Amino acid sequence: MMDARQHSRKHATMLNAAFLTDTWRSWRHAVKPFLSIMIIAMLGVTVLTGMYAGCRDAFLAANKYYQTQGLHDIQIASTLGLDDDDVTAVRSVEGVEAVQAERSQTVQIESGDVSKPAVITMIGTNGLDQPSLQRGRMPTKWGEAAVTETLLKKTGLKLGQRMRVKVPQDPAVTGIPDELTIVGVVLPADDLANPDGYRASNSFRATANTALPVYVPPEGLSGAAYTALSLRVDGTQYMDSFSDEYDEAVDQVRKRIDDDVKTQREQARADTLREQAQRELDDAKATAVDEATTKALDEALEQAKEQAKAQVLVQAGVPGASALVNGGTAGTSGTAGSGTAAETGGTAGSGTAAETGTGATADVAARMDAVVAANPALRQAVERAQAQVTLPDDVKTRIEQQVREQVDEQFAKETAEQQRQIDAIKPATWYVQTRSALSGVSSLDSDISSMQKIGNAFPIVFLVVAVMMSLTTMTRLVEEDRGFVGTYLGLGYSGRMLVMRYLLFAVLACLIGGGLGLLIGFLGIPAFLMLVIHGLYAIPHMTLQYDWLVGSLGVLLFVVAVGAAAVAAAMRETGLSPAVLMRPKAPRAGSRILLERIKPLWSRMSFLSKVTARNIFRFKSRLIMTLGGVAGCTALIICGLAINDTVNRLGVAQFEGAYHYDVTVVANNGQILDDLRKSGDTTASMDASVNAGTVEYDGSSTTVQVIVVPDAQKTKLNQMFALRPERCSGHCEAAVLNDSGVIATQSGVQTLGVHAGADVDLQVGSSKPQQVHVESVVHNLIGADVYMTQQLYESLYGAEPTWNAIYADLDMSDEQVERLVDQLNEDHDVITAASTAHQAKTFRFDLMGAIVVLITMLAGALALVVLFTLANTNVSERLREMATLKVLGFYDREVHHYVNREMRIITVMGIVLGLPLGWWISGLLTSALNMPGLYFEVYVSPWSYAFAVVATMAFALLVQLFVNPVLDRIDPVTSLKSVE
Repeated sequence: MMDARQHSRKHATMLNAAFLTDTWRSWRHAVKPFLSIMIIAMLGVTVLTGMYAGCRDAFLAANKYYQTQGLHDIQIASTLGLDDDDVTAVRSVEGVEAVQAERSQTVQIESGDVSKPAVITMIGTNGLDQPSLQRGRMPTKWGEAAVTETLLKKTGLKLGQRMRVKVPQDPAVTGIPDELTIVGVVLPADDLANPDGYRASNSFRATANTALPVYVPPEGLSGAAYTALSLRVDGTQYMDSFSDEYDEAVDQVRKRIDDDVKTQREQARADTLREQAQRELDDAKATAVDEATTKALDEALEQAKEQAKAQVLVQAGVPGASALVNGGTAGTSGTAGSGTAAETGGTAGSGTAAETGTGATADVAARMDAVVAANPALRQAVERAQAQVTLPDDVKTRIEQQVREQVDEQFAKETAEQQRQIDAIKPATWYVQTRSALSGVSSLDSDISSMQKIGNAFPIVFLVVAVMMSLTTMTRLVEEDRGFVGTYLGLGYSGRMLVMRYLLFAVLACLIGGGLGLLIGFLGIPAFLMLVIHGLYAIPHMTLQYDWLVGSLGVLLFVVAVGAAAVAAAMRETGLSPAVLMRPKAPRAGSRILLERIKPLWSRMSFLSKVTARNIFRFKSRLIMTLGGVAGCTALIICGLAINDTVNRLGVAQFEGAYHYDVTVVANNGQILDDLRKSGDTTASMDASVNAGTVEYDGSSTTVQVIVVPDAQKTKLNQMFALRPERCSGHCEAAVLNDSGVIATQSGVQTLGVHAGADVDLQVGSSKPQQVHVESVVHNLIGADVYMTQQLYESLYGAEPTWNAIYADLDMSDEQVERLVDQLNEDHDVITAASTAHQAKTFRFDLMGAIVVLITMLAGALALVVLFTLANTNVSERLREMATLKVLGFYDREVHHYVNREMRIITVMGIVLGLPLGWWISGLLTSALNMPGLYFEVYVSPWSYAFAVVATMAFALLVQLFVNPVLDRIDPVTSLKSVE
């Protein structure tokens, strides 16, 4: 009994060993299918992880920089400034960890003939908003400053040089010196834009003016109020700044500030300023009353003493003294004698008497002074009399009352405007903004997120193609092993074990390919993207990091998908009986194809053409797989090229289509604009007020450029801008600006979901946001503009616009316009001058260009692998057919033509299907790229279609070069021998 069991166990072991040996042998001979699955998995995992890893590394490095430099989570600004009470109130809000009060002042930095706007900013003392030192050292004493690389480039200054500082009148911050010494070059905490890289991608986000930061020590800066409060929210230093968790934590604190502190402190700040101003005005009035009263009392007392002197001289019998008494009386309108003089407080009597008395008594008084000076006894008598002179209390009271009434009346007239301004002080308006409101942060987030969106879309296509190719490959592999499967099923092996054999084959290929894909996805592509991103943003310390979760899930996704295809193919064969499997598979029953029913066409086709047509259309599964693979790869190539065409067309479509003017100038000096307007080369012009603004809608906001048009020039707006309504195909009536609402551009408000008829909150400059009605949303590709009339602006914001810009058509060539723009930009009063022709030629978006190169390369690689897999599968399925052709006398070249002809026809059919599919996928992809200031209108040039066709055909021809040797090596004897 034991011997039987041992024998049975030994027999099973031998069978298992034979099974494993056969399995390993068959795997060794299935190198091509293995490589096919491996490469497809590698490409799929590369696409899935590459874009993600590159963008994730950039986000992680940017987040680390923001946390290291203490970039604020929330910043508060106020129209009336902020004080220590505001700091205390904000610090008491739940969730606020740190508050840093800041002072800043807008100035002009001058170097030679160059003048640029800048913001003198104090270096924070609480660890928030700290600039990162790049060169030199940080300023430590007053008179030193650290600047950005951008400021050095724009002004021509160098490290160690001094720069002149021009402070405006009545600055909010005082103590700024006339000159500052540059001791360091820094990178701001809130703006990582690379001044040495390509900045064209950010040009469409530029507003009317950009002030450059200049950092100074906090010692020496003073002012009546703080310009901003920067806050750190508790716990956010451990969060990802670009995550939903961070946004939620910050938004909760922002809402608490709005609900618990904002309204109260807005009113309290206004009350404080009103009380302070009223106190200063009242103090000034009291001082004026005191000074006037003292002066009036001194004059009255002096007159009384003169009358006492005259009385003494009269009593002493000095000749002419009585005339002095009469003259003094006439001049003083009734001063009494000793003790009662100047009862009327020196009020003038008759004008004629006063004028006559004054002249008469002048000479007499001079003579009397000489007499007194010559007579010591008389002088002593006068001094005793004057010493006894005093003003009665009722006289003092009357004088004080008269003076106060006169001063009150005069002061009220002089300070009426000041009092009106004090009474008109309204509650402050707080602007509580999170980190996402910073243009540098939002631009970085938007640009990198656009890359991430592309990376999220393409793996789906790769996964579908991988499943299709794996199903084709595994189906053919199992069919080739029918005899093997039937034999082992007959020996008692379960179908599950045989399925496991093919599953392990597919899984092993996916694991190896996935591993290689992880290396490329987490090292190769991120390194490439790092170079691209560094051209936009100077993100420090970007490092390549591996994400175990995403990497594992990426490989697992393809393992599951390809494994499922392998199981499906294997189960279809293992479900048959061993007897059926060990016999050759019966040829497929003949059937007619559609072409055969078209008699005139079919009858004129040659024999080989008919054979080719039947081979193509009879095997529908193979046809569908081939068409799907070729069409998918062609579509991917089209998609990559479509992004490139769309981006390249942006400049021309915008600056030559949406804009009708030749040049725009924004300047601080109105004379520059007036000279351009009156120039003989200007054929048409429109004045405007251009300012930076913010549009808020449905809880989200974006930065825009607000263009206010004078009421007298409203009709000129349609001359300068196309204003074609969005989603307009063909001829459409242009939008017309009116006083009931604004016109917004599609590229500016698309990210907010704003549509015509919506009501949005619009903030212009530092004004209070006002709700406005969007009359129309017009087609626009680059920039974020909002147009409004002068009347609407004045009714909303209560102030007249500052006309600081002009749009003009010029009767000049493009080269002459560019020279004019260059001359204007050399003027320090010109903020910006731009030529639409130059912008159309030079607009670039290098970030998308790099992505296009990457996508096209990966799509081409996938196309090559797919075509190679399909070609090899086609040959392996038809070995007996190829051998028969050779036996019938076909030469090798004729066999090549016979097989490759079918592949070329199917490739052409796949290309025809792939072209519209590529356009459709491109539309979906570009519409998903919602970026502030850019609207991607999908466009595919004929050259791109031609390139995709040529590339796919080139790949097909290249594959044929690899397949032809395989056809040459077919042995008719081996291929045609009976399976039995």
